[in-house]
Amino acid sequence: MYDLLSRTPEELTELLTAMGEKPYRAAQVFSALHQGVMSAADMTALSLALRERLEFPRPVPERTQVSADGTRKILYRLPDGETVESVLLSYEGSSPADSETTICVSSQAGCRQGCAFCASTLNGRARDLTAGEMLGQVLYCGAPVSRVVMMGVGEPLDNFENTVRFLRLLSHPKGRNMSLRRVSVSTCGLAPEIEKLADLGLPVTLSVSLHAPDDAARDELMPVNRRYGLQELLSSCRIYCDRTGRRVSFEYAPIRGVNDSPSQAEALAKLLRGSGATGGMAPHVNLIPLNPVEGKPYRAPSREDVDRFADILRKRGVSVTVRRRLGNDIDAACGQLRGKQVKKPPQR
Repeated sequence: MYDLLSRTPEELTELLTAMGEKPYRAAQVFSALHQGVMSAADMTALSLALRERLEFPRPVPERTQVSADGTRKILYRLPDGETVESVLLSYEGSSPADSETTICVSSQAGCRQGCAFCASTLNGRARDLTAGEMLGQVLYCGAPVSRVVMMGVGEPLDNFENTVRFLRLLSHPKGRNMSLRRVSVSTCGLAPEIEKLADLGLPVTLSVSLHAPDDAARDELMPVNRRYGLQELLSSCRIYCDRTGRRVSFEYAPIRGVNDSPSQAEALAKLLRGSGATGGMAPHVNLIPLNPVEGKPYRAPSREDVDRFADILRKRGVSVTVRRRLGNDIDAACGQLRGKQVKKPPQR
């Protein structure tokens, strides 16, 4: 089988002409793929003989759970039997035109970054996802998607080349043509890769997980900090802002008794205001109260403690959004995603 979902129109043209087909067939195949066909058999504009040759591997939606708040979590089975999870978040506006659906996409089967509070890293990383496996989560989720956040299982910048290919495919004018301004890429803080992404000029929003205002605390929560400390990370963020003109947002999960004290809020505000990490733009923090993970000792702070933390940041000139908890009852909230199912034999 050919990994058609990961191929650009030019690469499909090369493949099909090598099979003796006319170049225009590549445009037909690319269009059909990005409309969400689930099998080459559904590409009815092609001959039966060609359809039989073009069967392609793809992520298969195996189970969907629906939260009391309407959030949907989809378990995808990958061609080799591995699993990942995606989340669909619907936001209703004042009119249907103002309503949006965001998909949270996974980039790896498992994760090797070892963040202490995250479920995705419990069993380490099995492998990277291909660009087509990331794209397939968008194509086969069963809903029209208006925004994409790469905040599911895995570290997108640890799978750099496939992540960039996915972004280019997602925004291709002959495919979904999604504006990359409607895409957020999350990272735990891989500083060199942040600068590589900046060099590409893709207008995505970069979301950097901080979760602590000093190196000592962050070393304990996020092992990546032992390689790229806060000053190096924030320097890379400043480079990203300067080269792309895009704001960096910072994710911070308050954890009871660990990183949620007033003094730590003061330290975070001082860190962000003093580092120039946002390239002259006002720093913005998304506060995401910890979502409990089975087997982890950490607990969420009270709403009062979260509000107090947010108020301190605002008084120090830091823009803050306190995120609503969505999907917590089905383990679909931030930090709770993983592939829980037993590995099955690969697709044939």
